[in-house]
Amino acid sequence: MDALVWKGAIVVSAGGPVSKQDVRKMLREMATGEPVQVTSGMSSIDKIAELGVVAEQFGYQYADVRRGNGYVMSLVADLGPQARARAAQNWAQYPNAVDGGALPPFVPDAFRLLKARITFDLTTEYSDKQRLIIASLGVTGMVVSVVAWLGADTTSFVVAGVVWVVLMSLIPVLNVAGRRYKAKYAARLAAAGFTPVTDQRGRLRYLPPGGQLPGHGNPFAGGADTPPQPHPPQR
Repeated sequence: MDALVWKGAIVVSAGGPVSKQDVRKMLREMATGEPVQVTSGMSSIDKIAELGVVAEQFGYQYADVRRGNGYVMSLVADLGPQARARAAQNWAQYPNAVDGGALPPFVPDAFRLLKARITFDLTTEYSDKQRLIIASLGVTGMVVSVVAWLGADTTSFVVAGVVWVVLMSLIPVLNVAGRRYKAKYAARLAAAGFTPVTDQRGRLRYLPPGGQLPGHGNPFAGGADTPPQPHPPQR
């Protein structure tokens, strides 16, 4: 189990600390009410999940995640009445959060569920067929590098051929392991009341109770017409 505690405005976890600067930058961007993207150059799911939990306390919600330079998490304004009321209360109670000050109490359960959503979404970023193609190209590219390093002779081609066969034989095994990994997080989300839906890209997603996909009244789509959320006056 991940050990999580607040220390001022820093979240400490197995994935490393989220700095005051990370929180301050995200909250300042959220003050516009526009969609926000949060990046983790350290490729830490824990870190972006921790930031997502903070965002939920101030009127935003998780929308999606993708691989970029590390992970890139998309957040959009949560227009639900409970979310807006919670945001107004927290902005009033923690007006200095935007400057790196104190934050609302951390919610471990919210962190675990958001981490599960992020992890599951990453497993569905590519289909099994796409992952097979990507892995095959990666293996082939590595084998070509081996040949270039050893030199284009009979021995290097034999060694490269053996390496290629061994690595290609591991791809189906890794695919099976990946499906089990995905099923683990799907079961965790389903047990928490999340609903499986298929998005416009054909990806399986899990939405919280009452959540909807873009085009069906859910602010996942974001947009310039999203009204700003309550926030402290600009100083």
